[in-house]
Amino acid sequence: MERKILWAPWRGEYVSGKKDLGCIFCPPEGNLPDEERLILYRDPFVLVIMNKFPYNAGHLLIAPKRHVAELEQLTPEEVTALMKMAQEAIKILKEVFKPHGFNVGFNLGKVAGAGYPDHLHLQIVPRWEGDVNFLAVLDEVRVISQHLLTQYRILFPYFQKIKL
Repeated sequence: MERKILWAPWRGEYVSGKKDLGCIFCPPEGNLPDEERLILYRDPFVLVIMNKFPYNAGHLLIAPKRHVAELEQLTPEEVTALMKMAQEAIKILKEVFKPHGFNVGFNLGKVAGAGYPDHLHLQIVPRWEGDVNFLAVLDEVRVISQHLLTQYRILFPYFQKIKL
């Protein structure tokens, strides 16, 4: 039987463990354009960035602007800003991608699965009925039907309208 191969070369950086040693949530200002960094929104308290290695289309990360690892270290203003942004992001994702549900949560600490344990972030993952297929179950392969930059360009104008 001939073996079929699903190519996803953009995932090589992730699976090889080669990551930029800096914090993705604290890049130096002016380092790269927001589109290249997949930043959809920023204000004095929060940053919304698309997950470069998404579980599903529209997978977003919401982080406090301040570099902080622990939930209990957040100020009341940061907690409020994170939750308000989560509400706004979910409204936008519902309108744009029409998911059937969401996984929303924090992975706090490396053992909990945090890819960046030194800077906490809230994950918002849109879900659709039947979105997990045999590829994800057997081989940790996910099929995302739309390129990240296409998703970014669709979502960006919605996030620019937010006034918190």
